[in-house]
Amino acid sequence: MTAGYGRARQNDIYTAGVHRRKPRVPTDFAELERRAKRAMSARAWAYIAGGAGEGRTMAANRAALDRWAIVPRILRDVSQRNLGIDLFGKRLPAPVLFAPVGAGSLAAPAADALIGRAAAELGVPYIFSNQASVSMEDVAAAMDEVDTGAPRWFQLYWSTDDDLVDSLLERAAAIRAEAVVVTLDTTMLGWRPQDLNLGSLPFARGEGIAQYTSDRRFVDIVADRLRAAAEERPEISLGAIATLISITRNAPGRFVQNIRSPQPRAAVQTFLDIYSRPSLNWDDLAGLRARTALPIVLKGVLHPDDARRAVDAGMDGIVVSNHGGRQVDGAISTIDALDTIAPVVDGRIKVLIDSGIYTGSDVFKALALGADAACIGRPHMYGLALAGADGARDAVADIIAELDLTLGLSGHTDVADLDREALRRL
Repeated sequence: MTAGYGRARQNDIYTAGVHRRKPRVPTDFAELERRAKRAMSARAWAYIAGGAGEGRTMAANRAALDRWAIVPRILRDVSQRNLGIDLFGKRLPAPVLFAPVGAGSLAAPAADALIGRAAAELGVPYIFSNQASVSMEDVAAAMDEVDTGAPRWFQLYWSTDDDLVDSLLERAAAIRAEAVVVTLDTTMLGWRPQDLNLGSLPFARGEGIAQYTSDRRFVDIVADRLRAAAEERPEISLGAIATLISITRNAPGRFVQNIRSPQPRAAVQTFLDIYSRPSLNWDDLAGLRARTALPIVLKGVLHPDDARRAVDAGMDGIVVSNHGGRQVDGAISTIDALDTIAPVVDGRIKVLIDSGIYTGSDVFKALALGADAACIGRPHMYGLALAGADGARDAVADIIAELDLTLGLSGHTDVADLDREALRRL
């Protein structure tokens, strides 16, 4: 982003206000969240906004950020500012990425393609979700239509089927992904009362499994299971019929053909059985370098010893993440984890952060505490629910604009120069 991005975005909004036009996407997170809740279904809100257990980790993410205060400096020339960073050989206009969010179609149809377009319009990376509602090939095509060169990364959930892992990695390379993000904190689903109280798991309805149903290896696994399966008599209920209709609509192909076929139902069950590997360990990761030439980023790192081991294992980066507070109730906040991890890594690999990063000042604090970039999750999903691709773009554009203004107003000119001296712990 060029110097003055924040002021330019402010001026655009104020100029529109002269004509009594207000932003479709609220510029503060609290109002953005309120409006998104009204726009979403109960199931969508539970899955996207909900957290694990009593929500203590989500609260901790915010409380930890509030314990750090920005200390502005004055009488410095801040007329020229730089938000750009280098990440894995690519120059990015801002230290911000669109985080992967599963089952995005809960918020909007074809969500992943819309988010990809939003990221491309801003020129920042999008980490394609492994639990997407649109295949990675279609998301890449949506980004190519904008043609800004915005990087695409791929999130990998390590399946129990190694051939499926290889297939997903090969497809990621084929769409010119520039990194693979291995998610390590979801080898099983956390206790999520908002979803449980509704009896709602999107994947059981065929939502968020498009990376699988578009994969040749996965299709072969389903076919093998169907051939081996004995005749079963499933329980019939109105709820089961509604779920079957949802599965059928989310499956590739024509609805009439799918409703007559056992394949869509078998695909859902196969996904639930093999999508993640609870036995995953460092020995498995040791062989990953031989399976892909892409930079490898480990997502879900919260302990400095794990960060050290990632460095020793030759990984290219980590994401300090507690999965948006959706996996372990009462877990450490990502900002507190970053505070101990960044000194251990000491610049040897890239350090990203997500979970609870909702504003430009949040990004500022994360960078000052040692992160190279921040990943934005819920805000862009809320913008998506309100205004599609434009809403997802605007939600993140507002965060970048606020970062630019915060940088200058605190007396700094380059995000790369931020350090702990810009903050005080309260």
